[in-house]
Amino acid sequence: MAEFVAVADSSEVSDGSSLLVEVEEQLIVLIHAAGHFYALDDVCTHDGGPLSEGPIDAAAGTIACPRHGAKFDVKTGSAVTMPATSATIVHEVKVENGRVYVRLNR
Repeated sequence: MAEFVAVADSSEVSDGSSLLVEVEEQLIVLIHAAGHFYALDDVCTHDGGPLSEGPIDAAAGTIACPRHGAKFDVKTGSAVTMPATSATIVHEVKVENGRVYVRLNR
């Protein structure tokens, strides 16, 4: 299993925002929503759009693709609105001593 990799200081990602990070040569969108951190593949399953460039709705727990508006659940990666119908991959996140770590799920 992959190891946790430090990707950011928790202060770098304000609540309600995201940060594009690279873990083992894979682009990941690190999301800070409602006080929690989440990590998803930075890809919309509809057309490959960059989720890291889309808006976050912290109250709903979603991030939207900037291309066509497909929304994904930040906790599960599930596609919650069309045109996406498939989930994106969620990765494990932990925060220790102000650092955010991500472990890839493959």
